[in-house]
Amino acid sequence: MSAMIGFLINLQFFTVIPLKKALPMEKPFIHRAIQTFPLVGVLLGLVMGAVLYAMVEWTPFSTLSIAFVLWLLTIVLTGGLHLDGWIDTSDAFFSYQDKERRLEIMKDSRTGAFGVISVIVLLAMRFLFIYEIVDRLTIWSYFLIIIMPFLSKCVMGYLLCKMPLAKQEGLGAFFQSAARKNSLYVYWLYLLISVVIAFVLGMKLGILLMILMIAAGLFLLFLKKKIVQWYGGITGDVLGASVEGVELWLWFILWLLHYFVTG
Repeated sequence: MSAMIGFLINLQFFTVIPLKKALPMEKPFIHRAIQTFPLVGVLLGLVMGAVLYAMVEWTPFSTLSIAFVLWLLTIVLTGGLHLDGWIDTSDAFFSYQDKERRLEIMKDSRTGAFGVISVIVLLAMRFLFIYEIVDRLTIWSYFLIIIMPFLSKCVMGYLLCKMPLAKQEGLGAFFQSAARKNSLYVYWLYLLISVVIAFVLGMKLGILLMILMIAAGLFLLFLKKKIVQWYGGITGDVLGASVEGVELWLWFILWLLHYFVTG
């Protein structure tokens, strides 16, 4: 029951799925929410995969139209929450100020020019990758698209539990205060299950999944080094920007795989 409440807390915080019932926010439930971050990613991926399959198989829409709907879903399903973090973090990063000043900029409700430019570039790149992936779609593409938000939420959970806080307030501090030493152990089970499923479905799919996992791991190593250097630690905005960064990186890798594996 506590795991289910934690999962519902994630839906309330990180998706647009409406939940009318008030949920308890005590630390044991937030701990469970951290443990179920990747499951929310799976849910989001399943929605994207199902919509993509339905449009490809049962509608006359063009590749451009299908790609646009899938691209739009990557924004709408989370209510743009992580994009907001990307914008604020970009404004802070491109200010080229010290860490303290960057944190002040992230708290500013106004959006700067660099934040606008960076989100336009991010969304444009994502659309390019999605369009060409849809144009070269194969049966294994669906599984890999489903797994991408799962991997990005694994990265978010790791950063939340293992990285220092840049400030002792906000959503990041709230969630980290409830984390335990064993919060991330279940992530290894999730990863193992996904690998087993992929290899059962096919050796090629299993290898492609391993490539995506390695790519996500390399990006995580990059974030571990740069987040402290640039911001002094994590905040809610930094975590949101990290999710967007990981997913853009994985879309890029998947785009390359569609060119060089099936091209």
